[in-house]
Amino acid sequence: MDTILILLTALTFSVLVTPLVKRAALRTGLVSIPRSRDVHVTPVPLLGGAAIYIGVVLALFIVSFFHGEAYVRELFGIMLAASLMALTGLVDDRWGLSPFIKLIAQGLASVILIVGGTQVLLFHVAGLDWLLTFFWVIGITNALNFMDNMDGLSGGVATIAAAFFLLLAAMNTPPQVLVATMAAALMGACIGFLRYNWNPANIFMGDTGSLFIGLLLAVLAIKLRFPANTNLVTWMVPVVVLGVLVFDMTLVVVSRLRRGVNPFTSPGKDHLSHRLVALGMNKREAVLTIYLIAGALGMVGTYLTRANLDSAIVVGVALLTAAGAAIWWLEACCPNGIATFQPFKIN
Repeated sequence: MDTILILLTALTFSVLVTPLVKRAALRTGLVSIPRSRDVHVTPVPLLGGAAIYIGVVLALFIVSFFHGEAYVRELFGIMLAASLMALTGLVDDRWGLSPFIKLIAQGLASVILIVGGTQVLLFHVAGLDWLLTFFWVIGITNALNFMDNMDGLSGGVATIAAAFFLLLAAMNTPPQVLVATMAAALMGACIGFLRYNWNPANIFMGDTGSLFIGLLLAVLAIKLRFPANTNLVTWMVPVVVLGVLVFDMTLVVVSRLRRGVNPFTSPGKDHLSHRLVALGMNKREAVLTIYLIAGALGMVGTYLTRANLDSAIVVGVALLTAAGAAIWWLEACCPNGIATFQPFKIN
């Protein structure tokens, strides 16, 4: 019941605040001007991420009064790191930051999380776990930022991932309250934002939202625990739940390295969403297809929480094979985001 109230609270704040930040963005000139790599053709206000941030923070602030000191202390460290990401994104949206400066901020956020007790516990060797935490947080934060390239896409994928994290946290015995409440708040805020961001979007989340949401998803993945199964299996669960983000980033990095361009400073229309459109889907169909993939991966991740090691290996090999084949096919038929034919085009 608590999680439902948190979800509805975050959703309500997000729905109410988004029009306000939209007006603020228009007054301050904080808008996204169409570039060659963009899919929108008219200027669109940014700052939608601020509404998501406010929805999450206010919902968690209210619920914190009903939990103990340990909950508040742990939540404070996480939200401090997440707030740093939101602030970094806001500055980037307004004035622009170099990739190096954003990387430094992400690294600092990772350090804040580790100091606050949020870290991967896979190897049980401090240095290795810290290093894995560092790369995981930076990787997922940037992966969500990468996917923010089409109306409703990143907000919808984040909603689906948060829904599965909420489900997985509730399935544990006892339920993982911190993960469940954070996932519910993020899910509600993203749903409220999607009311305005669905195609055709009248506001974007900007880096303010994508960096904030990306870090929270990385944290939710780290904080999930599966005491009923072994780490040899359960480390796969968050990776699979966030698999569509991991796949999109891998696809882009492999494609750009193959073409001899910098994966992080040479943006283009070579993401999964762009390629689905190039192959014949319209924008809504492409986004909904990615939603379906994210949902399917979430169900596979849920299955893995109860799988034995042999079954997990089979699933892992199957997913890696499918991902490798998909990257090869997309690179073969749609290099640079330009299709050589359109298998999804219906005449």
